[in-house]
Amino acid sequence: MNKKKQKSDKIPANVTEIILESISDGVFTVDHEWRIMSFNSAAENITGISRKEAIGRHCWEVFRANMCEGDCALKRTMKEGTPLVSTSTYIINSEKKRIPITAYTSLLKDEDGAVLGGVETFHDHSLVEELRKELASRFQVGDMVSRSSSMRKIFELLPQVADSSSTVLIQGATGTGKELLARAIHHSSHRKDKPFVAINCGALPDTLLESELFGYKAGAFTGAVKDKPGHFAVAEGGTILLDEIGDTSFAFQVRLLRVLEEQEFQPLGSVKTIKTNVRVIAATNKNLFDMVEKGEFRQDLFYRINVICLKLPPLRDRMEDIPLLIERFIKRMNTIRGKAVTGIDREALALLMSNNFPGNIRELENMIEHAFVLCQDGLIQPHHLPGGLAPHPLASAGPDSPGDALKSAEARIIIDALKRSKYNRQAAARELGMHKSTLFRKIKKLGITLPEIDGRSKSEPPV
Repeated sequence: MNKKKQKSDKIPANVTEIILESISDGVFTVDHEWRIMSFNSAAENITGISRKEAIGRHCWEVFRANMCEGDCALKRTMKEGTPLVSTSTYIINSEKKRIPITAYTSLLKDEDGAVLGGVETFHDHSLVEELRKELASRFQVGDMVSRSSSMRKIFELLPQVADSSSTVLIQGATGTGKELLARAIHHSSHRKDKPFVAINCGALPDTLLESELFGYKAGAFTGAVKDKPGHFAVAEGGTILLDEIGDTSFAFQVRLLRVLEEQEFQPLGSVKTIKTNVRVIAATNKNLFDMVEKGEFRQDLFYRINVICLKLPPLRDRMEDIPLLIERFIKRMNTIRGKAVTGIDREALALLMSNNFPGNIRELENMIEHAFVLCQDGLIQPHHLPGGLAPHPLASAGPDSPGDALKSAEARIIIDALKRSKYNRQAAARELGMHKSTLFRKIKKLGITLPEIDGRSKSEPPV
């Protein structure tokens, strides 16, 4: 019986091979000439290349990784004799798709310690990357990013708005991203392959605005030596954004109303009308309803453009978006300017979050652009920000330091979310895009006092 037990407990001679074939990470070895000597099953599955096809070939011919062209971790290991971990790299599989991986490299030695070559283990991060992209898509539509509940409601409505052909009115203060939202609607619609044209109605006098929108015929006025198509003709089949429509005159409003109702326009100097198939999106930083009440805007035009109304909140009401927006600005400016700014220092972020941003997102972007002039690489520091930037208290007690300002801003965001959800902790956590336990930890860390009754109870909590 003992002999049988000893026999069953005996370790197979090929145990190493069995282990290599059973793990989910890809493993391969190379000789001193960089030719692949072994290739496990996981490596076959990840790359889509068979073991028979891989063995004997140079490793860069099989993997075509981005690090093969520059700083190869396996090459460094072979040269320096030290194990390495390479992050944020990728390989190209047999279907020519990029596979994100993390690679671990070390020397391959025999029993006597002689170096035979190198060994690399790599982990496929495709699933993690897909989940990351799916999570990021919850906070992004087109070029717009946000974690705030008010913006997420707009994001959720956007597919239905894009699918319709109804006129849209976008309201929001200057710098809140009205044109970005209009572009997002256009690019999500069936008109996305047609032109998107934007014009600032408040920047032009009536006659020039009409000629820009509707075009003109030769001889319509002095200097009109040939026909010129207007923006409505250029945008045929697509979308036109009439920005700052609240700054237009009654005379222009009458003509625009006819275009919207009859789906046709008449170029200046022409006796013929032209049919149009253009979706109109209007935008304004003014309260058109109040203007109608005061007789400053035509009521009939207001109801014609106010079929679907989307209101963009000011940045001060969505402070939780500031880190997300900064990250996006840094990424874009690094690409444009060829810099390597890695992020923003905690104190610099606190200084930004302690401000009210009357200029909204545009003002924040200008501040980051200012910082890019002074910061070549690394983190954006407080001294890189505009000199006139001064903290504004966000809570009852003013912050004593940038670190306090950041905590104060974070506490205000959490308190506002709790109030909106009637202190239902789970609903507030969902609105803030975090797990309930994470919210609990932040509440405790920031010293936020909560009422005994939460939003799940029938009684209303104090606000």
